[in-house]
Amino acid sequence: MQNIVVAKPYEFVGPHRGDLWPRLFARTLPGQLRKKHGITEVACRGLDRLKASSDAGHGIMLVPNHCRPADPLVLGQALGRPTFIMASWHLFMQGWLQRFLLQRIGVFSIYREGLDREALKCAIQLLTEAQRPLVVFPEGVISRHNDVLNNLMEGTGLMLRSAAKQRAQTGGKVVAHPVAIRYFFNGDLEATTRPVLAEIEKRLAWQTQESLPLIERILKAGAALLSLKEVEFFGSAQEGPLDVRISQLVNRMLSPLEDEWLKGRHETDVVARVKMLRTAILPDLITGDIPEEEKQRRWRQLEIVYLAQQIGFYPAGYISAAQPTPERLLEIVEKLEEDLTDSCRVHHPMSAVVEIGEAIEVSPERQRSPDGDPLMGLIRERLESRLAALREEGRKK
Repeated sequence: MQNIVVAKPYEFVGPHRGDLWPRLFARTLPGQLRKKHGITEVACRGLDRLKASSDAGHGIMLVPNHCRPADPLVLGQALGRPTFIMASWHLFMQGWLQRFLLQRIGVFSIYREGLDREALKCAIQLLTEAQRPLVVFPEGVISRHNDVLNNLMEGTGLMLRSAAKQRAQTGGKVVAHPVAIRYFFNGDLEATTRPVLAEIEKRLAWQTQESLPLIERILKAGAALLSLKEVEFFGSAQEGPLDVRISQLVNRMLSPLEDEWLKGRHETDVVARVKMLRTAILPDLITGDIPEEEKQRRWRQLEIVYLAQQIGFYPAGYISAAQPTPERLLEIVEKLEEDLTDSCRVHHPMSAVVEIGEAIEVSPERQRSPDGDPLMGLIRERLESRLAALREEGRKK
């Protein structure tokens, strides 16, 4: 399990407001992207749309998809201007230097294991002041699949409307710009995935499967790893389509914990289920007022919760569809490695396109719909449309 759950009392970490540190940090972005993420080129489209909103004095929220750890750096490189960014608190708990730098470049914390009123208040204030754009990743987690969005958090719409209410009192506006981030792999896919798949096959005690076509090799390794987890939680490997088996396994992992901690309450979205369980399990670990044996039991439960979310992030038919893109194949290989080892090696060369969508003016009034928040629905629709267009654009290269 990656170190994303922190058993310490939460303290809000606010952003530094100055521009000097963000501008100094921006000079390091090309090197960081190349070294840490294999990204050698970043293109930005739609900067004129952002400039128009800025020149009009609007409070601006940039709302990107979030499929890779590199997303904030790519966005910073593309925009060429300072922003404020909301980020998970655990990132501030990975050493004093990282905490110091994150604050200085305008990042502030959000506590994912509960309701963080301070973070919401800070976000609303930043939007109201309209000093510079605020970046919020509405999926809330890194998915590692570029072509499929997770559910978008309703809290994003709440922040936008609350700020719009405050700015309406002085005649100001708040706008949201959907931002599509699409990555492209520009290297030899077979060569870059071969050592990763060989390592996975070695862990499975297999002979290397290099005689298989790449897609079959990936699917075979993925099915084997899925079967191992099914044996752990069901007692035997299951049958049926992979997406059905994945859904059944996630339910098998989470349902007993929901029965214990949430009185059987089940959300439909795996991210929401995981958040609710963490919120219930974690408080006593923070206070430490439980026996050591119980602490270990709860940490094991948190590991199961984390793994269930990772398993749930394999989209149905993502690479079994006709002509999957090189990026989709690479993403699945990366996920397999990350879920086995909690880390993922760098693959290069990659490029990224950042497309800033048209501004969506935010009404201060909450609009109701049987299908959820219409504002977030519109943001989702525009993100999905642009990501699909960018994917097809990549196919034609």
